[in-house]
Amino acid sequence: MKFRALMLCSSLAFVVLSPMAHAKLSPSEAKMVATVDAEYERSITLLEKLVNQNSGTMNFSGVKIVGDMMRAELEPLGFKVEWIDMAKAGRSGHLVATKAGKKGAKKLLLIAHLDTVFEADSPFQTFVRNGEQAIGPGAGDDKGGMVVIVSALRAMQAAGTLKDASIEIHMTGDEEDAGDPINITRAPLIAAGKTADVALDFEGLSIENGKDMGVIARRSSNSWKLEVSGVTGHSSLIFDNVYGDGAAFELARILHRFRTELPEQNLTFNVGLVAAGQEVNFDTDGVRVSAKGKTNIIPGLAIARGDFRTLSEQQSARVRAKMLDIVAASAPKTKATISFDPGSYPAMAPTEGNKALLAGLNVVNRDLGLAEQAVLDPLKRGAGDISFVANDVDGLVGLGVYSKGDHAPGETVDLASIKRQAKRAAILMTRLSYGK
Repeated sequence: MKFRALMLCSSLAFVVLSPMAHAKLSPSEAKMVATVDAEYERSITLLEKLVNQNSGTMNFSGVKIVGDMMRAELEPLGFKVEWIDMAKAGRSGHLVATKAGKKGAKKLLLIAHLDTVFEADSPFQTFVRNGEQAIGPGAGDDKGGMVVIVSALRAMQAAGTLKDASIEIHMTGDEEDAGDPINITRAPLIAAGKTADVALDFEGLSIENGKDMGVIARRSSNSWKLEVSGVTGHSSLIFDNVYGDGAAFELARILHRFRTELPEQNLTFNVGLVAAGQEVNFDTDGVRVSAKGKTNIIPGLAIARGDFRTLSEQQSARVRAKMLDIVAASAPKTKATISFDPGSYPAMAPTEGNKALLAGLNVVNRDLGLAEQAVLDPLKRGAGDISFVANDVDGLVGLGVYSKGDHAPGETVDLASIKRQAKRAAILMTRLSYGK
């Protein structure tokens, strides 16, 4: 953990240990709450506008248009807005907005994303409101999160707390399908994390049993590819000293050992694609496989692709080492290799600093008359962009809206969650900025 994060934890400790530190909202905080409520319909109108503009990851012009919509919201608030083109990585680009604050103000890094999983050819394209709910592509993930950011910042401006705050906003254009190489597509975000004091992730709010949850960790997402070769020939000769076990049985041996020997706490792993035969090939995207063979021919080739998810980079390294050992123990007359995708998402571990940030958020909840947010089990949260800065700065996840059915037609957002999330964010950012 960085020294500045330790200093931040010290300031938050005062908040946590002093029950009367914020016994009620200050006048400026009350103004933030009133502003969020007064601008609720404005926020919904903005969400509708964003959702009705398709920004599937591969719709490069659409992603850029949504970025321009965000520029129009942020520049009037005093932010310098930059578009970082990512054509060299096969993606649209990222929006970065910065605002220097008063000397001594903590630097806040806000994270969201412009793109959605719904491409331009998806039949699901339109925002439809039904009272306090609405459906639409990306309405929750993550256009609702961007609306929360705007609502919170506008509330801070109205209350006079934005002008001295130091904030950098990164809205990536390829969170749903990161460009390659990922060390290029995430370089601006990683650099921002090295100079920030706090990172706040505005992807969706997690709710369990009707209660808002706090998220202080996200697991990694690591992809792997297994390639096996063996001696091919007539099936009647399999297992002898010349032909050995064949590629299919060797692949099965490896996958079975993965299943029986890898399991440990906070780890999940999956095999998503498997094939064996005389000829086996992945397509260029690695999401389809073709195979050719006969029942009476020993398969000479076998391949599989999958992923694994961990809670820390130390756990990721341990799992990789186990997988390599299993793969290396080849069956007779076979050879296997496993490779790991360098574009994997790292883990965000549940640090003490992250816990202190959630404690500070729960003081905000108390002062707003909201219930405390308990810690969400990290097994219930996927990977995200904040993980790329998690080794450099403490953070919180889930400051966006609550939604259901994300990544599928019918994605539904709870519009009322915009209000409570924006209020939380505005007050938390103000208190963090000035070390109160």
